[in-house]
Amino acid sequence: VQLVESGGGLVQVGGSLRLDCAASGSIVDFAAMGWFRQAPGKQRELVATVGNGDKTLYADSVKGRFTIARDNAKNTVYLQMNSLKPEDTAVYYCNANRQTVVDARTYEIHYWGRGTQVTVSS
Repeated sequence: VQLVESGGGLVQVGGSLRLDCAASGSIVDFAAMGWFRQAPGKQRELVATVGNGDKTLYADSVKGRFTIARDNAKNTVYLQMNSLKPEDTAVYYCNANRQTVVDARTYEIHYWGRGTQVTVSS
């Protein structure tokens, strides 16, 4: 599956952006879809994930400001970002996590998009 992010850009502090991640195929079989980000000179970090049962997980730094959602019918994952801060500036990557169980062992395959730049100016 290919993942294509869109919706990044330049926004002022306190502003909002919505990122979309469109998958080339069905995302129903993916155990989790998520967003990660990487700022210059830093490691890639988890922002938010959403499971197939719509269970969500957020990094502490974005709780209460960001909302992740998946639409399996549209093969799309969204990240609504509100009250943006300069420290949110990063390249945001879409991730799809497929899990396979073989002989009682769980294997994960991760797919990544190419990323979209989000810049928050102060």
